[in-house]
Amino acid sequence: MRKLPNKTVKDIMSKDCVTVTLLDNVFEIALKMKQHDIGFVAVLDGKQFIGGVTDRDLVVRGYAEKHSGSTAVETVMTKNMITVDPQTSVDEAAKIMAQHQIRRLPVVEQGELIGIVAIGDLAVRGSFEDEAGEALSRISQERTLVGSH
Repeated sequence: MRKLPNKTVKDIMSKDCVTVTLLDNVFEIALKMKQHDIGFVAVLDGKQFIGGVTDRDLVVRGYAEKHSGSTAVETVMTKNMITVDPQTSVDEAAKIMAQHQIRRLPVVEQGELIGIVAIGDLAVRGSFEDEAGEALSRISQERTLVGSH
């Protein structure tokens, strides 16, 4: 497949990001994920991106630790997330996602969240099936599925 030259994450990122603040709680995050059919919510302090919560974070750091729905966002959020700036190439974003085994990459400009690149965006929006496949393969390798022997 022919690659599109000089494609950046700004060209393929989702711009309509669902966000919460530190004043929100686990229940509110779960509700937003359900309402928007998403698995990631960004955490903002004012306009500044300070972290994120995945559906897996809710399960592992929230419910599996017997936290209630009123538990603060800060308890389950991932801080110091790997981010990229809007001019990062799609190829570089795919490499970062594969190297760090992440499925979502916040796009941040001067500390403010301006978008999210998900693993699916690499293939669907940018015609980068090879990069998306390689990144997903590397993210998924050496992981055992729940319930498998």
